[in-house]
Amino acid sequence: MASIQKDMTERLTEAFNPSRLDVRDESDRHRGHSGWREGGETHFHVVISSPAFKGLTRLQRHRAIHSALSPEPMASIHALSLEILTE
Repeated sequence: MASIQKDMTERLTEAFNPSRLDVRDESDRHRGHSGWREGGETHFHVVISSPAFKGLTRLQRHRAIHSALSPEPMASIHALSLEILTE
């Protein structure tokens, strides 16, 4: 089974051809909180930069990321924080 982190990286790369992409599993920082489970891959922080986001509002950028990740792995994670940059 492929990791959620790897799946997210592949989907975002395919959808946006980013010049920068950092998909970090921050689950350990949320140990004991709602949605956390043993083995991690529940809480992620993504930093992505792509010309594909130019001209889009913050909401449109977030929707584009969620669309690229749906329905999986979005259904498998508890929290996703996004830092979306244009070039």
